[in-house]
Formats: sequence, C-alpha cells, structure tokens
Amino acid sequence: MMALSLLLLPLALAGCGADEDDGDAAADGKLLILEWSGYEATEYPQFYAPFTEKYADNLDEVVEYSFFADDAEALAKMESDIGADLVHPCNSWWQLYVDNGLVQPIDTSRLSNWSKIQPDFAAMGQFNGQQYFVPWEWGYESMLVRTDLVEEVPDAWADLWDPQYAGHVAIWDSAETNYVMAALALGFDPWNTTADQEAQIQQKLIDIKPNLLTYWSDYTEAYDLPASGDAWIVAGAWQDAYAYLQSDGYEVAYVQPEEGRLGWVCGFGLSAKSADLDLAYEFLDAAIADESMAALANEYWYGPANTASLPLIDEYVVDFMDLDEADTLTERTVLYRPLTEEQRIARTTLWDTVKASQ
Repeated sequence: MMALSLLLLPLALAGCGADEDDGDAAADGKLLILEWSGYEATEYPQFYAPFTEKYADNLDEVVEYSFFADDAEALAKMESDIGADLVHPCNSWWQLYVDNGLVQPIDTSRLSNWSKIQPDFAAMGQFNGQQYFVPWEWGYESMLVRTDLVEEVPDAWADLWDPQYAGHVAIWDSAETNYVMAALALGFDPWNTTADQEAQIQQKLIDIKPNLLTYWSDYTEAYDLPASGDAWIVAGAWQDAYAYLQSDGYEVAYVQPEEGRLGWVCGFGLSAKSADLDLAYEFLDAAIADESMAALANEYWYGPANTASLPLIDEYVVDFMDLDEADTLTERTVLYRPLTEEQRIARTTLWDTVKASQ
C-alpha cells in the first residue's frame, strides 16, 4: 500500500530487482535494513537527519539495505532469515511478523521522540500488550478523477459501478484493496465479513468489469492513464499521483468518498535477531525526529507519525493531507487492519477468481 514519488519510481523498480546486501550485514557489524527503495539513508539523509549527520563520514559502513517490491516479498525475506535488523512493512501485515516471531517488542523508553507519535498510530503497532512497531508514515488510497472528462464526479466507492463511466475506470490490481472497496460499496464491514457477504463481494467485483478500462499495477499508470484521458477514474490511487497531475495542469480531483478514503500506515519493526540494538534504536529515534518526519512529508506528500513535525511541513501538504486533523484520521478514513494468513489467502483467491471470470 505504500507509494513512492512518481518521479522516483524508475529508481525504485530498479532497486527492487537487486539487493545491496550479501545476507551477512548484521554479522559484519552493519545495520541491515529491509526496505522499500526510495528511503535509503545514503540517498535521502534528510529522512534520518540526526543519525546521518552523526555518521556522515562513514554512513556506507554503518547502514546497508536489502530491498523489497511489496509487503509479501518483505515478509518472505524476513522468514528466510536474511539477517536484517529493521524491516519497514505496512500495518495490515504487522500481525504476521509478530505471530511468526520475526520481530521483538520495542523498548519505547529508548526513543526520545516516542512521546510525539500520534497515539492512534502507536496503538496499531501494539500486539499482546506490547509495542512491536514504530509507525513512521501514512497515506490515502482513493479515486483520482479527471473532472473535465466526466459529467459527474463520483462521491462514493459505489459510484464506480455507475454505467456513465463504462470503459473508463482503472482499478488497482490488488486483492486487498478491491475487497475493501467492494465491501464498502455494499455497506459491509470489510474486516468482519460472512461467507455470504464474501460471495456478494466476489460478484460485485465481477459486475464492475463493463466499466473497466484496465487493472493497473505499475504505479506510473496512476499518472499516465488519467493524463492520457483514457481513464476518467483511477481507483486505489495514492495522493502523490493527484499532486503531480495537478501540478502539471490537469483538471483532477482526489475524492473523499462518503464511505471514507482508504488509508495505510507503515512503520519499522525490530528483528527478533537484531545484532546491534544500540545502533537500531539510534536509527529509529532519528527516523521519527521532527526534522526527519517533515522532510519525508515534504518529499512524498505523506502524513508523518510524529505530529510535532507539522510546523516544519509545507502548508499546502498540511492542508491537502489534513495533517492538522491527524487525531481524527481513524474516524474519517478506512484504515487497513491486520489480516490473518488465512484471510489473506482467501482474499487473494477471491481476486484471482474475479480476474479469471468472463
């Protein structure tokens, strides 16, 4: 669910194809971080300012990276025991790390910036009465609309099925996202569905096919499809696609559906086998420092987990993301929740069935 800046996606895709580590970084005394490409301390030192300033002369000797393309790959790498000290997954996957013993509890007393973390986000990282994840950033998924190409701008997820958009809707090729989207359109709680409701969700996703232009998977498509005019609506789009289209002069809207935008939170987990706890905690504390969080928000239009960073964030980012209302995010946004392995498999199977249907 995490997005990277569209301008950096080619770098991200290249980075996901090969790792910088040899699997023995932790044993060699380096901090090995399992990460999305586009967040490296060596390339974006401003995201971890106190840490990178301290180790500026030998940062390459202190931090090393292994990259993943999505959360499924991140979990698989952790399960293969690559020797990572820190991992950066998104919240709907966190419970799987805890259940499989891949991460250890976080000692928040070792983080001087912990008190600045939004309490609702901190609570998401708690399992079995202990803090297992340090939330770092959050963002939206919604409908991106070319307002000059539609007669009516949709204001609900259910509107994606409106025949007036036939052949001009692009939805993300994501089992998790589309399950939630269809459940909301049907008025169901996406996290507590019955077998009958699951069957209705499957049929609902089949029923949208006459409206579909395509399933998009490469994030550049979230920009290119509406820019070309082929897609009038892109569902599951992140906020930075809207920002870039708007800045390039396109007439676009980023919808606040009546059911709520979808939302994700990502953060860092500390490996159960971390070889250098002191260095890991130093890195984590730097990542959630005010100046670090502001730099991340200004670069990628993300919401920071540290709300004390708001005075350092560009005003237009604060306004668009409603960062000054972060305490109400859980009330106005449908945030992804942890799924069990059984739920994840079931939703993937359902989505595969939908795509294969005629």
